[in-house]
Amino acid sequence: MDYDVVVAGGGPVGLMLACELRLGGARVAVLERLTEVDPTIKGGAITTPSAEALYRRGMLPALAEVQRQAMDRSQAFVRERNGGDGRRAAGQGLGIVGHFAGILLRADLVDYREPGLGDAGPAAEIAFVAQQDIERLLGRRADELGVDVRRGVELTGFDADDGAVTVRTSHGAIRAGWLVGCDGGRSAVRKLAGFEFPGTDPEITCHQAVVEMTGTEDLKVGWTATDTGVYAYGPMPGRVVTVEFDGPPTDRDAPVTAEDLQARLRRVSGVNVTITTVRTATRFTDHARQVTEYRKGRVLLAGDAAHVHSAFGSQGLSLGIGDAMNLGWKLAAVIGGRAPEGLLDTYTSERHPVGASVLDWTRSQVAAMRPNPQSRALREIVSDLAGTVAGTTYLTARLNSAGVRYALPGEHPLTGRSTPDLELTDGGRLADHLHRGRALLLDLTDDPKLRALAAGYADRVDILTAGCPSRPELAAVLVRPDGFTAWAADAGAQAPTSGLAEALKEWFEMPEEAMTQG
Repeated sequence: MDYDVVVAGGGPVGLMLACELRLGGARVAVLERLTEVDPTIKGGAITTPSAEALYRRGMLPALAEVQRQAMDRSQAFVRERNGGDGRRAAGQGLGIVGHFAGILLRADLVDYREPGLGDAGPAAEIAFVAQQDIERLLGRRADELGVDVRRGVELTGFDADDGAVTVRTSHGAIRAGWLVGCDGGRSAVRKLAGFEFPGTDPEITCHQAVVEMTGTEDLKVGWTATDTGVYAYGPMPGRVVTVEFDGPPTDRDAPVTAEDLQARLRRVSGVNVTITTVRTATRFTDHARQVTEYRKGRVLLAGDAAHVHSAFGSQGLSLGIGDAMNLGWKLAAVIGGRAPEGLLDTYTSERHPVGASVLDWTRSQVAAMRPNPQSRALREIVSDLAGTVAGTTYLTARLNSAGVRYALPGEHPLTGRSTPDLELTDGGRLADHLHRGRALLLDLTDDPKLRALAAGYADRVDILTAGCPSRPELAAVLVRPDGFTAWAADAGAQAPTSGLAEALKEWFEMPEEAMTQG
């Protein structure tokens, strides 16, 4: 066997998955047909779950530096646009946490007491990071971890049997135990494996570009709805977006020209701009599809290969990073003999509902963007709601998947949710103890009974005894490698260890054959 896993696709999702697999001890090869990071403009921001995942792997300082540089460029654009006044940005100096259909969501209207909001620690401060920067950071991390990233190598086919997968590439065949398709919305792996891919058809054509142009004095900064569509200008110098409801593009692969962009921006904005140079441009649409299952035998899918939708709100990257975090530790555990193969069934059962929710989120934004009386009436109502604490809090929670809760056994409010980034008396935070990608039993009351139950899992579960003054009600938390809570108990409970043995067995019990061999 050449590798334990071949990952098709070396974008952020494929690289994140490969890093997670390496942390779990798997031998991984990543196949990427491009020789360099694609410079074409893509998502310019990430949501909190993506920042949180990268933070848990020790990448917060690098993210913060990339964001600082991006913010400097954005503020320079705002100052130039507003005659040197950097405060007069869209939102009039108020922090913006995202948007729904171009309706800005103000940070001062978010109630951070909502479950899933306000408990991500320093990761909550990270948002303004472009997809290409994420890919570069993950590429360096993959190199550090010893992932074999093969650029300029394209998957051309594969044959899977009960024991392995033979992957055919433009540079020869590779034999591996598993194949994971992270190869985008037009995934060759998905098509060749025969995954069902139902969904809804597109109705819009969108263009996003970074250009040089004149005549911009009357272009509004931010998102603007007009009688012919929706457009955005900024927050980066020269960045424009147009949304038109004239059906999907006839040829998505045709070059995006300055003439076409200019005509579309003039038509949607009503401003007689002149585009002189196109630095980078892309077009996309709003078809929304999702595979019915994320695994077929030894072939799995993650990211856009498993689900596609419009790019509004940078949801796709966050959804894919979440897939990688969920799948990586599970597949590595199966490969390493630390878990039965049935553990992989939880990948679909946990992630498919999250993907379906994001697809509906993007569909609803398209509904609020249509330039017809019904949708414009809906847009006015959503705008009114976004001007309230309750409305903005709900929309922000949906944008950040704060309501995600996997259906895990247990009644504790934290069970099945992303674990809060607890401040601990050892001087660190929870995320500081998750860098190695291992499970963690956090004992907050110095209870020897808890530690005794986990003692038999020492090669799979780290144990940390520390206090957490900010959450005195918590007695203990069992954190999975992906950062989600597998079990938790409160201080003063009649049976503080109740359910822990079952949770440890559910997620970290060795297969019988592995125990027999041991």
